[in-house]
Order: sequence, then structure tokens, then C-alpha cells
Amino acid sequence: MTRELIYSGKAKDIFATEDENVIIAQYKDQATAFNGVKKEQIAGKGQLNNQISSLIFEKLNAAGIATHFIEKISDTKQLNKKVAIIPLEVVLRNYTAGSFSKRFGVEEGLKLDTPIVEFYYKNDDLDDPFINDEHVKFLGIANDEDIAYIKAETRRINELLKDWFSQIGLKLIDFKLEFGKDKDGKIILADEFSPDNCRLWDAQGHHMDKDVFRRGLGELTDVYTVVLERLKGIK
Repeated sequence: MTRELIYSGKAKDIFATEDENVIIAQYKDQATAFNGVKKEQIAGKGQLNNQISSLIFEKLNAAGIATHFIEKISDTKQLNKKVAIIPLEVVLRNYTAGSFSKRFGVEEGLKLDTPIVEFYYKNDDLDDPFINDEHVKFLGIANDEDIAYIKAETRRINELLKDWFSQIGLKLIDFKLEFGKDKDGKIILADEFSPDNCRLWDAQGHHMDKDVFRRGLGELTDVYTVVLERLKGIK
């Protein structure tokens, strides 16, 4: 059966189903960095990301976080609730790293006293610029109530994730989330959660995430396989 392709992104293709409120997300083997400037096909990446994201979303659902995830239906596919994506990349930082360190001229790996939530305007043509709450309201992306909810939910998710990753010897440095509105207009967590959109360091400070690809530090699938196997052991 040929399904209608709704959207083709860097990491996933989205297909329609018989239910207008449900979609299929198929994870790709494509790895990209620097807003698509660096691009490569890596066999097995899509399967690993689907398994990791499915496992994390199952646990988030069980913990009472409202998400779009329904179930994993194959090695590379999952069923999700259809949402209208809010064009915000919501980044939470527990430690300094990446663009944050460059922007403020500080070394990587400094623990932040309070986790910092940042917003980026989800717009590839503009290179996803860093924006604040006032910009979010000016652009009509979200109102004060929505902004407060997104920030609070992101911090709640962070506490869960930090605990799970610490159980398996990994430090959650930072991560990016996306939210969307379901058919009832409720804001729920969407997109994915994998080493593609977070930074994880092991006890020795080794990168266990997409920085391995960004910085040419090794084989991406080797690292993602280790993360997946460890995640299977969380309680």
C-alpha cells in the first residue's frame, strides 16, 4: 500500500494513515549537521533513532507527559498523533556546550546552577535564530500562557531524563524539544528524542551523541548502539 507523503524532513518522512489524526513517522539513515551543510547516509541510523526515541517516549507517556507517541510499528517506523507543530525549537541546557559556549565565550562542561531554557525560531531559511519570549509573541507563535506551559513542561521532562540517563552512567548536557497542538488544541511533546537532538557525555567525558558526527569523533552508529543498549536497563 502506497501512503501519502505529508512531509519529508532531514531525519524523518511523515506519511498519512486512514485516520486523519494519526501519522506514520519513518526514520531515515541520513545524518545532517550545521543546518544541513554537512550531510551523510549512515546505514542503521534510522533504526537506532526509532528504537531510542520510542523507548524514551514510552517512558515519558508512562510518567504522565503528554506526547504524540502511540507505538513503534517496525524497526524504522512509529505511529504518532498528528499535530500542528509550533515553530519553536526549545533547548534546555544543564551544562555549557556547543553554540552556548561559543556565544558566551565559556568552556564546555560547566554545570549551570539552574537549567537554562532557550527558544529558537524554527525556520531553516533564517538558520533557526535564537529568540526570546517577546519575539515569540511578536511572531504570533505562542501567547504568555503557552510559553509558560512549554517552559514548565520542558523543565519537568528534564528532571525525568536526567534521572534516567544518570542511572546508565550518562550525563545529559542539553537537548532540543519540539511541541505541537493536537486535534483538541492541546500542547503536547512531538518530534523525537534521540542522540540526534541531545548531548550525552559518559563518565570519561566522551561524546555519546551527534557531536560524534559533527566533530568527526568516530562512528555514529557505534555510539548510538551503546546508548540504546544502556537505555534498555533503566528502571
